[in-house]
Amino acid sequence: MSAFSDALRAAITARGLSLERLRHHLRHRDLPVSVATLSYWQSGACRPERPVSLRAVLALEDILGLSRNSLLTLLGPPRPRGRWLDHVPGSLPLDRVCPVHAGVATLLDRIQHRPDGDLAWLSHHDRIVLGPDREERAIQGQVVLAARRDGVDRHVAVYHSDSPLLPDIRVARQCRIGRVREDRVNGLTAVELIFERRLAAGETYVLEYELAYSAGGPLATEYHRGVRFPIRSYLLQIQFDPAALPARCHRIWRPDIGTPWTDLAELPLTRWGATHLAQADARPGGHGIRWEWE
Repeated sequence: MSAFSDALRAAITARGLSLERLRHHLRHRDLPVSVATLSYWQSGACRPERPVSLRAVLALEDILGLSRNSLLTLLGPPRPRGRWLDHVPGSLPLDRVCPVHAGVATLLDRIQHRPDGDLAWLSHHDRIVLGPDREERAIQGQVVLAARRDGVDRHVAVYHSDSPLLPDIRVARQCRIGRVREDRVNGLTAVELIFERRLAAGETYVLEYELAYSAGGPLATEYHRGVRFPIRSYLLQIQFDPAALPARCHRIWRPDIGTPWTDLAELPLTRWGATHLAQADARPGGHGIRWEWE
């Protein structure tokens, strides 16, 4: 049994609906889920993981009169699939967290980087700075990593924008910048960050980097990070210019790129013009903040 199956079974019982009736409701929403599958979900014999199954879970919350994400958040990280994932339990492949995964894979190949989880993510802090014209000014990151094997000596930071306008200023602290590759068609920048030495297995490393624009950056209404590997602590801060404060900010989440974004909560704006989300044990998927201008 699991927290998800227990909650689903209790909600079905409380609502008094048969599995056949639930199947009918889901099919009416263009979500074909068999009675057998629903039975497996509520018994804990299997769990929903595919994008269409996760959309069905969101629909079940509505059909059963549950609050938004009450079932979805009980699923936890997806179970690993494929040989490469044996290295990092609970991870997601690149094509499930990045809409331009082919472009990212090409850039990583050009840097000769193997993105197979040689580093464990202990914490990641993103700080996004916006300018007075509502434009993205800088992307600042602080990362705490731990080597999963001997000899790891670098990390590659990847930035994705929906705009072909890419940052042209690159700063690194506690490391040095190696190869940089860009793909303006897909709005991608990959920056190799090289450690001061090769790490031993289990050794930790802290680095900082900044990507910024010498001229105006693209207009921004959201920022999100596609997370492939579990992160013990993730912090995202958005710093607005005093001359351009948003009307509202919302925390957003999705388990993979095949699932629509969900608003989890409205976020307060501080008197210093900033907002943030903080997540312990951040599971793979999309974690972000969107904002609305008046």
